[in-house]
Amino acid sequence: MSEEFLKVAHAAREAAAELAPLPRAPKDRALRAIADALVAHAAELVEANAEDVERARAQGTSESMIDRLRLDEARIGAIAEAVRQVADLPDPVGEVVRGSTLPNGLELRQVRVPLGVIGIIYEGRPNVTVDAAALCLKSGNAVLLRGSSSAYSSNAALVRVMQDALAATQVPAGAVQLVPGQTRESVKELMRARGLVDVLIPRGGASLINSVVEESTVPVIETGVGNCHVYVDAEADLDLAVQILVNSKAQRPSVCNAAETFLVHAGVADAFVPRALRALAEAGVTVHGDERIAGYGEVVPATEEDFQAEYLSLDIAAAVVGSLEEAVAHIRRYGSGHTDAIVTRSQPAARRFVALVDSAAVAVNASTRFTDGGEFGFGAEIGISTQKLHARGPMGLPELTSTKWIYTGEGHLRTSEGTVVAGPACG
Repeated sequence: MSEEFLKVAHAAREAAAELAPLPRAPKDRALRAIADALVAHAAELVEANAEDVERARAQGTSESMIDRLRLDEARIGAIAEAVRQVADLPDPVGEVVRGSTLPNGLELRQVRVPLGVIGIIYEGRPNVTVDAAALCLKSGNAVLLRGSSSAYSSNAALVRVMQDALAATQVPAGAVQLVPGQTRESVKELMRARGLVDVLIPRGGASLINSVVEESTVPVIETGVGNCHVYVDAEADLDLAVQILVNSKAQRPSVCNAAETFLVHAGVADAFVPRALRALAEAGVTVHGDERIAGYGEVVPATEEDFQAEYLSLDIAAAVVGSLEEAVAHIRRYGSGHTDAIVTRSQPAARRFVALVDSAAVAVNASTRFTDGGEFGFGAEIGISTQKLHARGPMGLPELTSTKWIYTGEGHLRTSEGTVVAGPACG
């Protein structure tokens, strides 16, 4: 590993040891100092971000991806407010998950503790730089940030502002580190830093996530792509269904909880599909439809790849299905396990859909756009996990902790005959 990387990794490791035992108050003060500093330095942050945006445009980056990259004073203000919201959240560190007094008299507790050093690998969204740092600091962890090279100027400026703010607090400034370098090699160094980094969390598209999962020697919490579905049931309120579909797709198409496919029951297709096509067209959405969808209007013929796609753009795949079970089978075949929604007035249909769809989040008569740490009341999220180990769905503060078992006795000794209490250990 390069000396540059080892320097920041060891600094993060040392900072994690200092940060872990800190109580809530100094961590909250540090987060509020970061929020204030972001607002105070908004102009220079926007200036640094403009370099990234200009470079992205010159490289022919799509407008939807530039939207994810762009910072302005309003967005920086919103990022700062998200940091303040994290400061207001309960501190999970030290929380007793469970506890009991064993028959032999030992007092047993399982308590939450920080993970240690968390590495975050993510694509061109500089807000993740601050969101990740805030959540890691609040949960007692140091963080190594490796954003995409497309946002390097923005991320470097954001980390510099946060480190300067931390320098005046009890939280060590080394707890927030930017991984040096903009090449693939620097990503590999982070993925191979087993022993220095406790866990990696990738945030981005399928290729990034798959690369980290397959190549990393550091344990990975897998955040998944968002091939999210809206299923319009035979018993749906069609006015509501149109509103939920358009909101799920078009409210912000470049994010992972935006809908990428809609499915409609054949029993309401005649009434629903023409209305949906008109509403989506008015929102600027291109529909990639199967043969039955194409019978209701002008669409792009859907391919197998369309149903597998996470578009992150104003595109959506569409199909007519013969039953709720067929809709579920489609979701199981093509979905990514992120968020899937049903629109229906039938409670039995809603219950069956919820029971059969194996996703991190399932919505009933609501937009897919609500699968979000902020919307769930967690504050800013570190990512949305689609795996089933340790964490699933939006990952807030508790998901950034592990646990430690603590047991207390009074001179308890284990012998072949059982437990012997030798005598009080103190007092």
